[in-house]
Amino acid sequence: MKSLLVIVGWCLLFVLCWPLALLAIVLWPVLWLLSLPFRLIGISFEALFALIRAILFLPARLLGYRDHSAGRS
Repeated sequence: MKSLLVIVGWCLLFVLCWPLALLAIVLWPVLWLLSLPFRLIGISFEALFALIRAILFLPARLLGYRDHSAGRS
């Protein structure tokens, strides 16, 4: 559904202002490539925080506590 909205929005932009639509089509891959390092940093920090959380909650898990909300994410 999201990709359909993007295509319809681009077609509308192409009808209203075709140079801007062509510029958007050309610059989109460049912006995607520039955002890749930030995504990798975000994934790394998410993994780091998950590791810290697992280490901090290890004593509680060893004592028998079971988190019932862990499977719901």
